[in-house]
Amino acid sequence: MKLLLKKLMRTVLTISGAVIGYNLVIIMGVASEIELAFNNINNIFTSTQFIGFLSGGLIGFFALSAAVEKLLESVLGLECKLREMTWKKAAVGLMGIIFGLILGALINFAFSIPNIPRLGLPLQILINITATYLGFSLAISRVEEISDFFFTQSKNVINYGEVEGVENFTNNKILDTSVIIDGRIADICRTGFVEGNLIIPEFILEELRHIADSSDVLKRNRGRRGLDILKQIQQDEDIQVEIINRDFEEIPEVDSKLVRLAKLMQGVIVTNDYNLNKVADLQGVGVLNINELANAVKPVVLPGEEMDVKVIKEGKEDGQGVGYLDDGTMIVVDNGVNYIGEDIAVLVTSILQTAAGRMIFAKPKAEEQEAY
Repeated sequence: MKLLLKKLMRTVLTISGAVIGYNLVIIMGVASEIELAFNNINNIFTSTQFIGFLSGGLIGFFALSAAVEKLLESVLGLECKLREMTWKKAAVGLMGIIFGLILGALINFAFSIPNIPRLGLPLQILINITATYLGFSLAISRVEEISDFFFTQSKNVINYGEVEGVENFTNNKILDTSVIIDGRIADICRTGFVEGNLIIPEFILEELRHIADSSDVLKRNRGRRGLDILKQIQQDEDIQVEIINRDFEEIPEVDSKLVRLAKLMQGVIVTNDYNLNKVADLQGVGVLNINELANAVKPVVLPGEEMDVKVIKEGKEDGQGVGYLDDGTMIVVDNGVNYIGEDIAVLVTSILQTAAGRMIFAKPKAEEQEAY
C-alpha cells in the first residue's frame, strides 16, 4: 500500500512539474511556433514547449518527489512531537505560526506575488506554508527564551529576566541533588545563616524520585533520605521554599540545567559537588559549597598545639596511626601504630588543606618529651 501511494505521488508530481514547465515557457515568452504538419512532427520534440514540459516532468519526478517525502517525514515527526507538547509549547508554537503568516503576507504583498500570471496563486500558497513552518519551528526551538519573555511561572517565583542589583543574586539559592541528600543544608537553614528563597527545580525532584526508586539498595536509601530532608525543610516555617516547574528539555544533564537556571534567575547554586562547583565557576555562576563551609568553620589548629586523640587504625606509611576529631578531621600520628586503640596526647606538627578537606599531622607528646 505504501509503495502504491509512493508511485501515485510521483505520478502526480511528474504531471504537475510538466504542466508548470510548459506554462513557464509560455509565460517567459520563449515558446516556439509549432507546425502540426504530418511530415514535420520533429518540430514538436525540438520546441521549447516540449523541452519545458520534459524538464518540468523530470524535476517533478526526482526533485519534487524527494522534497515531498522529506516534508512528509517532517510532518510525521511533528505529529509525534505534538503528542508530547505542553501548553507552553503550544502557546509559543501558535505565536510562531501567527508570525509566519504575517511574514508570508508581507512577502507576497512586497513582491506582488498574487499578480504573477498563472503561477501567482501557487507561489502565494507555497510562500505562506514555508513562512508558517519556519515560524513554528523557530518558535519551538526557542520555547524557553520566548516563554521567559512573555510568561511567568508563578507569583512567588522571581522573574527570570535581568535582575537589577545584588540583592536578588544573593537571595535565591538553587539546591543541587547532592546537597539535598547530604542533609546538612537543613541544619544550616535552621541556624539562620542562610537567607532568602530556597529554589528547588522540578527536574531535581524528578532525579530524587528516580534515585528513590532505584533497584540498588544504597541509591534507594539515599533518594528517600533526600525526599525526607526536603519534607523537613518545607515544614519549617522559617525557611522559604519554592518548587518551580521549570525544565530545559534540550539539555540532557542535570548539572547543566542547574547552571542554565541559575543564569536565568541570577541565583546561586548550593551544592557539595566538586565538579559542578568548577563548571559553575567557569560560567560565572555563584556557588555555595557546603564542604567549603564545613572546612571554614572547623576549629583553627596551629603547629605546636596539644590535643587529645584516639588512634583508631594504621596509616598508609610505616609506623603511622590515624585518628579523627569530633568534626571528622583526620589526624595522622607519626609512630602512632604503637598506640592503636589508646587515647594519647599529641603535638601538632603541620596542617594540610586539600579539596577533600583538612589533614592534621602530629606526633605523640610523650615521644617529644623523651627527645628532650
